[in-house]
Amino acid sequence: MVRAAPIVVHPPSPTGGRRVTARGQILGLAHSDADVIEFLRRAGLPDAEGLLDDLAWVTWRGGRAHHYEAA
Repeated sequence: MVRAAPIVVHPPSPTGGRRVTARGQILGLAHSDADVIEFLRRAGLPDAEGLLDDLAWVTWRGGRAHHYEAA
């Protein structure tokens, strides 16, 4: 059985930035990879930098991964 990644970086908002959730809980609005990494560290993932491109951990929805510009 394939499990969904616990972290979702949602599509860019019309005003810029992407909502980040972990298991359905909102962690914040990221405007850069550094923001996402900080949210994940605060959520208890000290090796967050290495997780951004790990499909087992992070799903990037809508738009291209690592892009935060307004939709």
